[in-house]
Amino acid sequence: MLAIAGGKGGCGKTTTALGLAAALARDGGRPLVVDADCDMPNLHTMAETDRSPGVDAVAEGDSIAAATHRSTVVPGVDVLPAGDASGSLGRTALRRLGRARGRVILDCPAGGSDGAAAPLRHADAALVVSTGAPASLGDAAKTARMAEALGARVVGSVLTRTDDPPPTAPASDGSDRAPEPVLATVPEIDGDVLGDRVGRASYDRLATALARRNI
Repeated sequence: MLAIAGGKGGCGKTTTALGLAAALARDGGRPLVVDADCDMPNLHTMAETDRSPGVDAVAEGDSIAAATHRSTVVPGVDVLPAGDASGSLGRTALRRLGRARGRVILDCPAGGSDGAAAPLRHADAALVVSTGAPASLGDAAKTARMAEALGARVVGSVLTRTDDPPPTAPASDGSDRAPEPVLATVPEIDGDVLGDRVGRASYDRLATALARRNI
């Protein structure tokens, strides 16, 4: 499982999860995107699916397939919304998702709470999302350190809402640099970034970069 993590809410985690999944689907896969942010879920809204059933149903014994929704706005992508779950995504659901066939992408909560830590403990790898703002980069660096401490290998980062190249050197405290390598940048786009040609190309580059790293 690949965790999409970030220190700041609104940095683009859910969009990145769906954009990457759409790129994988264009390459012939059928990825599953899971809303691991049970207290502030928005995956179902962006993917335009029902909110229930969701991860709560999986935790209670329903099959993953029975709780999965097909997004009509992100073709080829399956969505497992939060349902009525709250708090941290449960260990039972995470263990079952870890045994699922196919690519599983976890859309994680922001910050350093137990809710953010739970999916990172079970993920095979983590991709950190940040804007180019110094505060967001600083929080991204903290998220990367937390992920590594919890056993999720950080494979790199994505910078959103920017055309600028990533910083080439950290500040004196090392806090304002995106976790390396920066695998893709996604420019600020008016309207639907997932449907925009430039946006799709950015997520295609991200999928290619991850494939080269066997992720």
